[in-house]
Amino acid sequence: MGPTSAWWRQNRQIWAARGALTAAAVAVLLPPAQGGLGGLLLLVVGLAGLGFTCAALWWTLSRRGAARVAAALLALATPVGVVVLFARANLLWVVTVSGLLWCAAVSSGRYALRSTGLRQGRLKEYRTPPPRRPFLLLNPRSGGGKVERFALREKAESLGARVVLLDPEHHQDVAALARRAVADGADLLGVAGGDGTQALVAAVAAEHGLPFLVISAGTRNHFAMDLGLDRDDPAACLDALTDGVELRVDLCFANDRPFVNNASFGVYGAVVQSPGYREDKVGTALELLPDLLTRQRGPRLTAHADGTTFTDPQAVLVSNNPYRIDDPLGFGRRQRLNSGRLGVLSVKVDSALEAAELLLDPQGFGALTAHEVVIDADEPRLEVGLDGEATTLSTPVRCRVDRRALRVRVPRDRPGVPDLPPRLDWRRLRKLAAAVGRTAVPARSGPPHPDVPAPRDDRAV
Repeated sequence: MGPTSAWWRQNRQIWAARGALTAAAVAVLLPPAQGGLGGLLLLVVGLAGLGFTCAALWWTLSRRGAARVAAALLALATPVGVVVLFARANLLWVVTVSGLLWCAAVSSGRYALRSTGLRQGRLKEYRTPPPRRPFLLLNPRSGGGKVERFALREKAESLGARVVLLDPEHHQDVAALARRAVADGADLLGVAGGDGTQALVAAVAAEHGLPFLVISAGTRNHFAMDLGLDRDDPAACLDALTDGVELRVDLCFANDRPFVNNASFGVYGAVVQSPGYREDKVGTALELLPDLLTRQRGPRLTAHADGTTFTDPQAVLVSNNPYRIDDPLGFGRRQRLNSGRLGVLSVKVDSALEAAELLLDPQGFGALTAHEVVIDADEPRLEVGLDGEATTLSTPVRCRVDRRALRVRVPRDRPGVPDLPPRLDWRRLRKLAAAVGRTAVPARSGPPHPDVPAPRDDRAV
């Protein structure tokens, strides 16, 4: 990038920061400026209505029968009532314009901060020769029949892989099948199935130092998503057999059970144990949640994470690298898969007010990172959801991470993982905006002004 190009990029960054601050200021000042004291009061009513709606949602989940129906109606009626009040005061357009201005401020601010040279952690690629004796396990039921729909068996066998179709009518030990394949000389293990099945075979691959192939034929494929694989075309994952590279990622364990995404304790761990969960997820959850959320059922948990203790939470989520929770656009995504740290989210809600505070501010989650997490309970065995699969583990459950223990082979040509949006830092935006006028002309050489962050080099790998 030449000095002139860098200069223009710095100026775009500065003006984007100024635009973000201006739009945010107008968005905040427009309602009181247009509506006066009445506008301020209605703005307070709107914020109160939002909190009340969140509280009503909590009552909907934690009550049964007529109380649940009444709470659900209240959750629907409250925002409608707030909209009617604004419309009668002829201020609905003001709220709409303020909302659009706030969206513009956020978008412009993200652009300014995205241009400051900050980059997400990228997984380093390792060039390795193609496998000679790959072994793949395919679950024909996974993802509603993606194995057959995308002709995964035929393509895999045409590329020289040995393929075993799992029998949907009988439970099979996929880890034992993988170990038998290793004993027979397999030099790569792969799975087309859900994340729970992926984790079991991944642990065998890591144990023997073999590459592991993820085929995105599951329903959600969160692991494949964070690896940057094509979730719409699982057959494209098989290109890694002939033209692939390897990534080194972390593998986690709850006691001796592996997981690639997360281990859920408490509410979710109990819900997935229900026999009717697979057929009716929503109905089963609504039936069980009142007792679980009010602690009339389920174990009492205590979580210890590198010196921090969470006492009596309703739910604890331990993830393979931390999930992002501070931004809706990046919510539930992982910036890295090789940091060697567990993500920990703890939820403790005992009232409608606390539920409203949590929904309005996701930062209220007890969130941190740790090398080891120990989940204890007042029961000898604990219901756990491991990558969405129901299991029970003896307490205390020790969660640990093996850093970069898993060699994942992926296609060289793949969608990749987009950079997550940067955190919106208004203090940094003010500093960028204040730098206007200090880059009057494009310099022919030398570094930019110290108050202006260096431009991002998009050619970096």
